[in-house]
Amino acid sequence: MSIPSLLNPRSGHQLEGRHVVLFGAGTANEVEQGWSLGQISDKVYGVGKATALVYARHGAAVTCVDIDLDAATATAELIRSQGGQAFALACDATRSESVKDTIEKSLSYNGRIDVLHNNIGIAKMGGPVECSEENFDQVIAVNLKSMYLTCKWTLPIMERQGKGAIINISSFAAIRFTVPWIAYSASKGAVNALTMGVAAQYAAKGIRCNAIAPGMLSTPMVQSAHKDNHFDLEEMMSSRDNAVPMRWQGEGWDVGEAAAFLASDEARFITGQVLVVDGGSTIMMPSKPWNGAGVVN
Repeated sequence: MSIPSLLNPRSGHQLEGRHVVLFGAGTANEVEQGWSLGQISDKVYGVGKATALVYARHGAAVTCVDIDLDAATATAELIRSQGGQAFALACDATRSESVKDTIEKSLSYNGRIDVLHNNIGIAKMGGPVECSEENFDQVIAVNLKSMYLTCKWTLPIMERQGKGAIINISSFAAIRFTVPWIAYSASKGAVNALTMGVAAQYAAKGIRCNAIAPGMLSTPMVQSAHKDNHFDLEEMMSSRDNAVPMRWQGEGWDVGEAAAFLASDEARFITGQVLVVDGGSTIMMPSKPWNGAGVVN
């Protein structure tokens, strides 16, 4: 089976002249080697960094925002090294004044904000009994309150412009049980509801709001979550590949290309939707292809 690589730039500049503000553009967990399309690779990016690069490759100027300025700067420099236009800002997206200041600075760079992309997210393990109140509050603040705040300070700008697109990163954990991480699942379910609410309220004002729900992805964060278990990279990632009906995990590029489409005029009639990008995982139980003989492989 041949899987097309999305590592190299693609043709098309449907976002030429647009300005994207991307929260969560850095990579919190850098790794020396990763897993890409069934093999070990030294070029594996997190979802935020890959998405920022995709936006830039489609012609957009990107303001890369992260709580870690160095991480945001690294992404911006990578974009500029490929001939794109990018800026870097630090922001604690759980604090209203920090978000307000970041949006104002972003606006000063380009005079408008065409796309708001919310990629920030953390996960804490545990069901309702095991998850501490502190962890629950932190996950809700980072995953949900941050999106409320970025929308709060960006929507008036888009309303004045008469146009804008908002992309929120949800998860297939919002609609399917995966593992016991009640705070994460609850926050992502709320992200879907927030997306629908914004879309409905602002549809007549030329502003669209959609969400993307990724499934199993091969990212540095996945590896870092298992680093203390002394895992074998190939064994662990092959196992994850086999858990997906398409037999391979998605990458940040897949999320980025979906986001670029939803941000473009080609998606002009799409709003309030949750686009699942998961290789078929949420349509099959268990997540393995049907073999035609009444059982799954």
